[in-house]
Parts: sequence; C-alpha cells; structure tokens
Amino acid sequence: MTVVRALARPLLSTIFIVQGAKALRDPEPHVAKAKPVADRLVPLVKKVTPAQVGDRIPDSTANLVRLNGAAQVLGGVSLASGKGRRLGAVVLAASLVPTTLAGHSFWQESDKAARAAQKVQFMKNLGLMGGLLLAAVDTEGKPGVAWRATHGAKAAKRETKRGAKLAKRETKQFAKTAKREARLAARLAKAELPFG
Repeated sequence: MTVVRALARPLLSTIFIVQGAKALRDPEPHVAKAKPVADRLVPLVKKVTPAQVGDRIPDSTANLVRLNGAAQVLGGVSLASGKGRRLGAVVLAASLVPTTLAGHSFWQESDKAARAAQKVQFMKNLGLMGGLLLAAVDTEGKPGVAWRATHGAKAAKRETKRGAKLAKRETKQFAKTAKREARLAARLAKAELPFG
C-alpha cells in the first residue's frame, strides 16, 4: 500500500465513523429530517427486495437512522483499515444517498442563506461520494477481476490457436514420417533379402 492510500483512506473514513457513531448513540436529532425520505424509500425498497430482506427493514425512522449509522461505522472502519476496503467504500457511498437527500435537501429551503449553506453541504457529499466510488474501484495497481477475466480469455484464445498450429505442424510431420517409413518398408518388402 502506498503512503497516499495509507493516509487517504482513514481521512476519507473519519467523517463517516464519527457521524455514524453519533447516529447510533442518539438518532433523535436526525429523525425529523430522515422521516420524509424514509417514508418514501422504505415502501419502495420493501416492494423491490425479496420478502426475506424486506421483512427485516425496520419501520421506525429512528431505527433506520441507527442502521444507516451502523453501516457508516462498519464501512468507515473497513475502508480505513484496508480490510474489505472496496466493499466498505460501496457501503459508505450507498449510505450517503439517504443521508444527503434527508440532511441537505437545499431545494426545500426558502431562506436564501440556508439554501446556499445546504447546497454547499449537498455538493460536499457529492464530492465524498466521488471519492468513495474511486476507492471502490481502486485495485492498488493490481489487475481487477474484470481485467483478469478479459485478459485471461484472450490468453486462453491465444494459447488455443498456438496449440492448434502446433498440433497441425506435428500432424504434418507425423504424416511425412509415416509416409517415409511406409516407403522404406515397401522397398524392404520388395527386396526380400535372403537370410542365411
């Protein structure tokens, strides 16, 4: 791991770990803002997901805030520690969507100053999401699964062609050798050298 990655991941994770822990301990300050978003998203998610998953989604907004906080703490710790860092980044990016919609809906503000402040926070969260998406696809300079699959298929195709050419060459060589030996055997049979 490079020095930049060793510094960047914990720096990016800090806000999520701190805010997630706060939401876990005391969700009430977030409930009022989260309720309209939760009221819209929960029924949609329950309808789209299988029953085993949908039945486990809490109906209480306070519990949803806690769940989002737990996701942020776990995702932040995994990103910061490097253990499951890519999955942690995806979890954080996903948890940022409802957080941003609920907490920074600048389009609903009537006061100009409040609207401007919420717009800045909204854009900040978009920037964080961009960083998280980069972290989610960061393979630390090693080829990712998609690259390996594509190049593995190309290598297999190349080796198959090479094997086919070699087999064709060997078959021709074998045929020439068999012909030569057949002619030699025919000559020997004609000559029928007497023994004795």
